[in-house]
Amino acid sequence: MSTEIKRPGPGKVPPQLVEMSWDPITRIVGSLGIYTKIDFNQRQVVECHSTSSIFRGYSLFMQGKDPRDAHFITSRICGICGDNHATCAVYAQNMAFGVVPPPIGEWILNLGEAAEYMFDHCLYQDNLVGVDFCEQMVKETNPGVLAKAEHTEAPHAHLHGYRTIADIMRSLNPFTGEFYRESLQMSRTTREKFCLMEGRHVHPSTLYPGGVGTVATIQVFTDYLVRLMKYVEFMKKVVPMHDDLFDFFYEALPGYEKVGQRQVLLGCWGAFQDPNYCDYDYRNMERWGEAMFVTPGIVIDGKLRTTNLVDINLGMRILLGSSFYEDWQNQPTFVDKDPLGNPVDRRHPWNQTTLPRPQKRDFQGNYSWVMSPRWYDERTGKYLALDTGGGPIARLWTTALAGLVDLGGYIQATGHSVKIRLPKTALKPEMELEWKIPRWSNALERDRARTYFQAYAAAAALYFVDKALEEVRAGRTKTWSDFKVPQDAIGCGFHEAVRGVLSHHVVIRDGKIANYHPYPPTPWNANPRDIYGTPGPYEDAVQNTPIFEENGPDNFKGIDIMRAVRSFDPCLPCGVHMYLGEGKELQIVHSPTFGVNPQVP
Repeated sequence: MSTEIKRPGPGKVPPQLVEMSWDPITRIVGSLGIYTKIDFNQRQVVECHSTSSIFRGYSLFMQGKDPRDAHFITSRICGICGDNHATCAVYAQNMAFGVVPPPIGEWILNLGEAAEYMFDHCLYQDNLVGVDFCEQMVKETNPGVLAKAEHTEAPHAHLHGYRTIADIMRSLNPFTGEFYRESLQMSRTTREKFCLMEGRHVHPSTLYPGGVGTVATIQVFTDYLVRLMKYVEFMKKVVPMHDDLFDFFYEALPGYEKVGQRQVLLGCWGAFQDPNYCDYDYRNMERWGEAMFVTPGIVIDGKLRTTNLVDINLGMRILLGSSFYEDWQNQPTFVDKDPLGNPVDRRHPWNQTTLPRPQKRDFQGNYSWVMSPRWYDERTGKYLALDTGGGPIARLWTTALAGLVDLGGYIQATGHSVKIRLPKTALKPEMELEWKIPRWSNALERDRARTYFQAYAAAAALYFVDKALEEVRAGRTKTWSDFKVPQDAIGCGFHEAVRGVLSHHVVIRDGKIANYHPYPPTPWNANPRDIYGTPGPYEDAVQNTPIFEENGPDNFKGIDIMRAVRSFDPCLPCGVHMYLGEGKELQIVHSPTFGVNPQVP
């Protein structure tokens, strides 16, 4: 349906505003939909809403459960990163139960989680995100870019073997591309590594509060190491190849840095515990949090605000905003003060009460099942819509700025970069990689960071294998510590799921779970506008994104929008169905909000 467009004054280009939506962009924690209004004359997205149409309810049915079962149940939140949930739940259980695993138990858990990062990032980057940059997709959306790629030499061809950028694009074609198939095979070996440590993928069978059930032998770590070295060699090809590809897009499409760009507001909750420091005591959480092998932190406008997990925890606020829930303001609180005596806000996850209220979606009111997590910045009094950047960019950025990580020559955080040393492998010499803090938090840099973090996880795993073998050779092979479930306790676990921040908050009363709230990266990234009107990160990143696709509205695929959304790794965003809103053009009047105010006549 078309309607007349109100014509602007002489010399101005008339807006051509079209509603377009992609729903669903499938993911595990709900069904993601992206609804936009695009001005095709200005070649820009002017409005975006992010929706989720599925309610999960884990916070409700965890109530009354045995606290020892928390990790087994919450693993089922996700069919992709269930082990991340199990790990985070174990961290929260360890704190609530007051139990400390033996060192080798931590090294085994670290090795399992490192394998998960390698597996998921490899599969997602090369077999899902990579399709957005493959020859077939670029040919359909930007044939001019493909023509230039055919004549552009790849600067690191001697490292990855592809002579031109177009050759790289062809290698990414699904099912027929050489690199696409190679990555599928490599992701299989990474899953094997995971199962050696945690028994089963994706719902671990050997994780428990107090440690793990994996039998620690030289054989099991050697089996892991054999597969790891193949992955290390693979990384020596992958990193320079992706650097060439992403750098080319900046060159071929001037201004592409604006695609998916938003203010640098990054959150990382840290990953990989150091058993020399970690005792899971909340009162010591600042100390053992900063000893993690991925440093927790919050980055605001490129500067590190804090690395203190206590501050990060206390700053968490769950706002309702445009979501389908009743307010819990009149409900009783569970936790008034943390173990250090600090007051705990009513909107903190420890005190949250989930009151679902199904209703019709209304973009002027409530339109999503995702709540709006925010981090309260006491210095400014603002509720910050942090994003995870898909996980890796936030992890690398906080670790680089903090400068605390130094893993025995494998990884070094410098204060402005992260250096990663990959040792000599069967066919390739030693290689040092350096991820440098980028100028932007945008689609391409989120994707680039994902590649570098694959190398980071591999290098960290080499260090963890060394430490685990030291324990075995010294005869310290006990992997689990006994514990008792207290009648009343609180706990919190902080971890990094593959795609970003993950926390679990538990309250135990009379030996049962009284309150439990897991907060994975999806709510942080995919949330709708909050009570102050602040858009969520997906919405913010897509809004004002320029359109470089050469197709018009009749054959529009939305590749720039999809690259922006997929750069956040919103679980499996491969099942995209496109709805064009019948291609209707909307009447336009000027508005101070977006410059235009779409109204359906």
